[in-house]
Amino acid sequence: MKVNKVKKLLKEGKTVIGTMVSEIRTPSIAQMLATAGFDFFIIDMEHSSFTLETVQDMIWAAKASEITPIVRVPTRFGHDNLSRPLDCGAEGLVIPQAQEKEIVEQIIKATKYYPMGARGMATRKAPTGFSSVRKDEYIKWANENTMIILQIENKKAIDNLEELIMPGIDALLLGPNDLSQDLGYPGEVDNPYVQQQIEKFVTKSLDLGLPCGIHLSTPDAIKPWMNKGMRLLVCSSDINLIVDGGKRIVDSLRLS
Repeated sequence: MKVNKVKKLLKEGKTVIGTMVSEIRTPSIAQMLATAGFDFFIIDMEHSSFTLETVQDMIWAAKASEITPIVRVPTRFGHDNLSRPLDCGAEGLVIPQAQEKEIVEQIIKATKYYPMGARGMATRKAPTGFSSVRKDEYIKWANENTMIILQIENKKAIDNLEELIMPGIDALLLGPNDLSQDLGYPGEVDNPYVQQQIEKFVTKSLDLGLPCGIHLSTPDAIKPWMNKGMRLLVCSSDINLIVDGGKRIVDSLRLS
């Protein structure tokens, strides 16, 4: 049972860089991203057709590749929806649309073992490499190393951020597109009001002492927020890396 590298780096005040995977189903995507130098990748179950079998295959490849696998679950509701990806070996979860204190309490209950929560006990599974382990040692390890990230995607969550932070929450990830929609400017991430709310999110997160981050398409879009203190950086996606990278090659050769 290994230490969660991304969680450890964030606790040390360091920056971690990842990307999102929502279409490429081959487990080898984990090794490709590790070779590229990413610290982690998020397997997206909110906006993809991935099954848990596919997710577990990617997680096994990630563990062999020394890159941290994190799963974005389809919804914030449901004990099994939250606990099953962890039983598949996910080292962290991104919980979308987290905005109510009561729901966050249920998230902790479903993803942490006693005394923090009441996650269903299944110790001889992927997280332990199917080996027999002492229950008390496994519970302590799982509670310390499982990373729970709330995805903040609306004004209500930003306004009430203090209420959402409790033991067991490790980081906050802003979803700028959903936030822009909630604010009445769908897709206009650069709108001054949207930018103002992102600034408010960063300030409150740092005041609360919690690592925060954002998911944007390019390094240039992320760097200003990195300079303001964001350290959980999610840049681009498997789709963007292939389509946009491929288009740059094609356009370059067409014009030559």
